[in-house]
Amino acid sequence: MKILLTGASGLLGINLAQETMSEHEVLGVDRGKLVNAPFKVLKADLLDSGIVDSMLDSVRPNWLINCAALADLDACEDNPDLARRLNIDLPAQMAKACKARGISFVHISTDAVFDGEKDGFYTEEDSPNPPGVYSQTKLEGEQAVLSENQKAIVARVNFYGWSLNGRRSLAEFFFNNLSENKSISGFSDVIFCPMLVNDTARTLIKMLEHRLSGLYHLVGPQAMSKYQFGVEVARKFSLRDSEISPKSIHASSLSARRSNNLWLSTHKLSTDLGEVMPEFSTGLDEFYKQSQQGYPQKIRGYQQA
Repeated sequence: MKILLTGASGLLGINLAQETMSEHEVLGVDRGKLVNAPFKVLKADLLDSGIVDSMLDSVRPNWLINCAALADLDACEDNPDLARRLNIDLPAQMAKACKARGISFVHISTDAVFDGEKDGFYTEEDSPNPPGVYSQTKLEGEQAVLSENQKAIVARVNFYGWSLNGRRSLAEFFFNNLSENKSISGFSDVIFCPMLVNDTARTLIKMLEHRLSGLYHLVGPQAMSKYQFGVEVARKFSLRDSEISPKSIHASSLSARRSNNLWLSTHKLSTDLGEVMPEFSTGLDEFYKQSQQGYPQKIRGYQQA
């Protein structure tokens, strides 16, 4: 298959390309960060007028996977108009253009559309209540995509892994600081379901191969606090987990409001794929093995110096 991948320099984009380029033809879309990537890269600004239609007509992909977004919560609060253009208008254009051309479309959303007030996990049937501009625009982006293209896949995700700059994921935050013997904190009252980004990528491809459509929760099967996650990363790398102190999100200096319960059920996706989501422990094992095999250095070698 020919895959057009937007947001190719992001955490999911770069790892998705890595996972698929041996079996598929991958063309990544990037604004200029990628210079030495082992797959084709199209330099483009996705907000340029007519760019979506022209790209699809020139590339003629089988699949379009949209990983592009304004994902910085504070940046969304500071520039809500840009957040709307990137998180709502752009994916809606993509969904409509793909439907007109018979191209399968995947849009990446977020677990942050929920306010975290529910006891227990959230399913796809639960009503979101976004706590901020980022989550609000991502929710409206989901709705716009499925309104324009009922055959599209919308995946709510939460992942970690090795990134282009080495500082994009929560796992890298814990690893980098603990490797430098720095004392840090982790939120003990924020629950989420982390998945290794490579598992996220592989599952997305399975969803396309199975021709799924609609809204899905694509996260890890195990819920844990961000503090617990940091401890697990530390122990896997034989770093000092005693340097991580538990902290309440209510005691943080973060300006944009965040949900404290991001526990999502993956029952729907597991049922439709006919398999359970990869366990957290196996993902963390792979994350560790990647570090031993030079994977982080390889990824960082693809960026503009």
